[in-house]
Amino acid sequence: MPAARESLLDAAGRALAGRPWSTVRMVDVAAAAGVSRQTLYNEFGSKDGLARALMRREADGYLAGVERALAGHADPRDRLAAAAEWTATTARTSALVRAMLTGSWHERLPEPARPGLPSTSTVPAQRRADVPLPAPGDFLRMVRDRAVAVLAAPGTPAAGTAELAFACELALRLALSCVAAPAGEGGTAGLVHRALHREL
Repeated sequence: MPAARESLLDAAGRALAGRPWSTVRMVDVAAAAGVSRQTLYNEFGSKDGLARALMRREADGYLAGVERALAGHADPRDRLAAAAEWTATTARTSALVRAMLTGSWHERLPEPARPGLPSTSTVPAQRRADVPLPAPGDFLRMVRDRAVAVLAAPGTPAAGTAELAFACELALRLALSCVAAPAGEGGTAGLVHRALHREL
């Protein structure tokens, strides 16, 4: 992502952290990024386009973190525990990621894109973020399937893959429960380790 676009999204993220999206003004985002308002409009087309790009960046950042967590350990339980810890931590610190994973959108956040609505933006398609974000259940399945792909040994029978998918989904659902009610001693990773002791 070009540095100028990244700095515009950073400015939008800072604005959203400080006030409801409905009160964020394009002129303020542009000024915070040190560019003209026209530059901001040229890049994103509209405030809705800026919001979609911000949400897409948060989703991509979360998924990249899941990939790093799954790659960072040898033991499958450690990998899933790390992915669960990343999920809980990211959802607690990013209101957008929390909303994407739980479906709990509120008035302070931009409204997620609705599927099936054609774009009216004049911004070139390669710079837009018009594709709607996955629903929470779809997000969970996407992360579960990535985890299964990383953790399944070559030639794993279908029954083994199904058990692994169950363990991955369990780890993610435990992580999401820790967003609402933080885990005690051992944190999310410890909770997932204990829960997966018999699963893997």
